[in-house]
Amino acid sequence: MNHPVYLVDDDDAVRRALSLLLSTVGFKVTSFADPRSFLGQIDHLPPGCLILDIRMPVISGLKLQQQLREQGLDWPIVVISGHGDIEACRQAFRFGAVDFLSKPVDEQDLIDAIQRGSELLEKQLQAAAELSEVRDLLAQLTSRENEVLGHIAEGFTTRQIAEALKLSPRTVESHRAAIGAKLSTTSQAEMTRIWLQARNTP
Repeated sequence: MNHPVYLVDDDDAVRRALSLLLSTVGFKVTSFADPRSFLGQIDHLPPGCLILDIRMPVISGLKLQQQLREQGLDWPIVVISGHGDIEACRQAFRFGAVDFLSKPVDEQDLIDAIQRGSELLEKQLQAAAELSEVRDLLAQLTSRENEVLGHIAEGFTTRQIAEALKLSPRTVESHRAAIGAKLSTTSQAEMTRIWLQARNTP
């Protein structure tokens, strides 16, 4: 699946050329003349891949990349530059760039980079959807059921859980049955996976 592409470059000719190139291979491109224009609309944009020019007035591409990361937005980014240097390249990759390309940009290199970014974004969105589903499942549990599930995930037996929570084994089994019904599984391994997935993801 090809996700939207957002091109941020202060060079009008570059924006036109790259937008045309990417549109001919099936990407929907929205271009911005400066980072502020992009930031002003970002809350209304669906997730996509970014192409950022490294040198722009006021806010550079690298500064924008850093700002987006600090805000927790991890859309894939391809950095392009007519003045690239080793330190700029390192910084771009340090903040998670998919690729760093020099102008004039090789057409196939850019297409390949955006395709990789699109595939990466699809994985990120799938993981986010799975995490949301897991958290929705756990939100159905009572506080006591959450306690019992936490002990199940740690490998406790029914008797050990009963002793830890000062409950009868029969009560623990009752809670376990309720948990299984709400999570749609009676597998201890699957319950553990759900528990850990919800807690090990920021």
